[in-house]
Amino acid sequence: MTLAFCDVACVRGGRLLFSGVSFDLGPGDAAIVTGPNGIGKSSLIRIAAGLLAPFDGAVTCEVDRALLTEASALDTDRSLVAALRFWAGLDRAPDPDTRVARAVEALDLEALAGIPVRLLSTGQRRRASIARVAASAASVWLLDEPANGLDLASVARLEALIATHRAAGGMALVATHLPLALPGAREIAL
Repeated sequence: MTLAFCDVACVRGGRLLFSGVSFDLGPGDAAIVTGPNGIGKSSLIRIAAGLLAPFDGAVTCEVDRALLTEASALDTDRSLVAALRFWAGLDRAPDPDTRVARAVEALDLEALAGIPVRLLSTGQRRRASIARVAASAASVWLLDEPANGLDLASVARLEALIATHRAAGGMALVATHLPLALPGAREIAL
């Protein structure tokens, strides 16, 4: 077991969003967090990332995590590849250039490699953010609404990338309103 929630509760703005959430993810596992707007899906992802403390309960994670949120976290003045290399270089894992190249290829971003991030469209920027996660050496991917702004071909690439990550022993915790094909993923309904 590498990521576990035990009776976790979340309070934001003085309001209880959810309580009693328990699950664990091990190598190859995925979970999809669902529920209406404002129920706490993004908060659950932030709790899993260690950015927000649970109101109650405990979260344990024994491995590195990579987080995808609405913000791209990429330097908008750098070229796409330079921005991705910056983040991949922070990981302790070897060969960041190869990891970036694989992520760029997997998300069909090769033609945009030298373009400044600020010039990317919404969908291209989203794929670039996913590439940042994919180029990381993290075992746990925490993906908050990863399909937002993506066309159907890009959603298929995202699904394939998550499947490849899981097949290699990685884990994915995904909050989404949009349908994603993640075979065998458990649902965490808030």
